[in-house]
Amino acid sequence: MDTRQNMEENKEVSSSEQQKKKSKRLLLIINCLLLCLGNTGGPLITRLYFIHGGHRVWFYTCLHTCGFPILLLPLIISYIRTRKPFFSIDSRLFTASAVIGVLMGVDDYFYAYGLARLPASTSSLILATQLGLTAAFAFLLVRQKFTPFSINAIVLLTVGAGVLALHSSGDRPKGVSTKQYVMGFVMTLVSAALYSFLTPMLELLYGKSKQPLTYSLVIQVQVVMSFTATVFCTIGMLINKDFEVMGREAREFGLGETKYYVVAVWTAIIWQIFFVGAIGVIFCASSLLSGIIIAVSLPVTEVLAVIFFRESFTAEKGVSLALSLWGFVSYFYGEYKQLHKKKPSNPNTPQSDLLPTLPNNL
Repeated sequence: MDTRQNMEENKEVSSSEQQKKKSKRLLLIINCLLLCLGNTGGPLITRLYFIHGGHRVWFYTCLHTCGFPILLLPLIISYIRTRKPFFSIDSRLFTASAVIGVLMGVDDYFYAYGLARLPASTSSLILATQLGLTAAFAFLLVRQKFTPFSINAIVLLTVGAGVLALHSSGDRPKGVSTKQYVMGFVMTLVSAALYSFLTPMLELLYGKSKQPLTYSLVIQVQVVMSFTATVFCTIGMLINKDFEVMGREAREFGLGETKYYVVAVWTAIIWQIFFVGAIGVIFCASSLLSGIIIAVSLPVTEVLAVIFFRESFTAEKGVSLALSLWGFVSYFYGEYKQLHKKKPSNPNTPQSDLLPTLPNNL
């Protein structure tokens, strides 16, 4: 009698664990897709803004994070389903998130400034350093473990993104002075380094949280970060008097005044998709995986630029795409091998135990 009851209880536990495993994988896949979409669409719409006459760097920086109110929708859905507090983040986590948010606003400004003044290939070369820096900071802050496959992926993706710069003659874009070009180079480099620091820092913040870490709490963290970053950028806009000239810039925009505002709205939405995807991947897996997905998206962005902006598709871009895809496959093959090594000899052991990097609370 007891044996039969134990068997039934084990079956229920196993079924519950299998369901959790499926939910975790689905959540990770969704956030990977969001990150890919945001990281490819963000630079493209950025280029669209600057190509057609946009030049307000503080305004564009603010668009990176001001779309955070759309994140209230998943929080509302979570509240309706669970009836748990709508905003449950504690003061300690709130303060840490606010500080990271300000740093994120600084990083967004550096990124926007550089992208407005550098050729796309040069910018991609500098951003290629981001993956290696993320790996270094992940090792120092969260003790990220490396395998030969993950190291191979880092090297391939870094080289693949860097190859994009080989077709650049080093010429400055039209209307950009030598001083602006050098400043753009430095700003982009600092942006890559700062973002590489912030993602492992966010992973560390999750690990140190005294609250049960759920996806709803992660979204709340993103709302706080985006809000403080937006406040920081709004202050920059006020000092730079961007609000006074936005109307004139809209009227002079190359695609027309209406499309100026359409581009602005979609910029806010796409970059918020990027941030949600990034924090989701960090929550489900690691900051290193987030960096790898961003790296593999760089050549994809170049291919889309060929399609939408009629840029030439050089041999360097083809090699970069091939190396990046190779690195991406290498990373996931390494993860599969690690998973296979951890496979238990007992077939009754729940398979979700093989996913230690994924949190249990969704």
